[in-house]
Amino acid sequence: MSEPFVLIQLSDLHLGGTWGGDADPRERLTDTVRWIGAHGPRPDAVVVTGDLADHAADEEYTLVRELLEPLAAPLYVLPGNHDDRAALRRHFAAPGAGAEPLHAVFELGPLRLVVVDSVRPGEDAGALDGDRLAWIEAALAEGRDRPTVLALHHPPLLTGFAAWDQMLFPEPDREALAAAVAVNPQVLRIVAGHVHRPLAGTLGGRSVLAAPATYVQTDLGTDLSLALTSERPGYVLHTLRGGELISSVQFVS
Repeated sequence: MSEPFVLIQLSDLHLGGTWGGDADPRERLTDTVRWIGAHGPRPDAVVVTGDLADHAADEEYTLVRELLEPLAAPLYVLPGNHDDRAALRRHFAAPGAGAEPLHAVFELGPLRLVVVDSVRPGEDAGALDGDRLAWIEAALAEGRDRPTVLALHHPPLLTGFAAWDQMLFPEPDREALAAAVAVNPQVLRIVAGHVHRPLAGTLGGRSVLAAPATYVQTDLGTDLSLALTSERPGYVLHTLRGGELISSVQFVS
């Protein structure tokens, strides 16, 4: 059996954020990186599914790079609603130019990582308009023989809680993405962030997993407001072995 391929997913780092009560986003990201290094396995690649910075300031992105260096693995990023596309390109050599949507395909040995920009600049909610969907369809069609992870910031799910659902995707966008992935069985997982807690579901017959934040977690609750919890930082360990992708949510104790 071939050696497993390990992809670490981090999300919602929010470096520079001060709204998480006593939580310090720098300390929490440092703790997460140390935990990964101490408990293994060593990642072959790392993907950050958005909201690397809280204010999209250059010094915040510089600090993100510095704090992630100990992972010693290729780093792939995509924007969240707090990020600036041009700044991500400056600091992480992300493909494309300026403020155009940041879409990309990365061939990671046995795994294909398709990164989709779901950000609507200036808004919390995501969007998958005609141009983005056309890009997704073309990117998936080019790699139907490769195990694939599709990564975006906003999870294409319905939580059942209005406070979150109004910050995700309009229903037509979600339905269009479902149709696009339904004909692409090589998509083993759709991964996302944004909701600051583990959240799983299905879309178009494909499994969807939202990662916890390295900053603070939210409580979906039963009302219309968002509340923070005392849960520790988290990340997702994705392991590809023999064509099967196993995804494990890990919390840092």
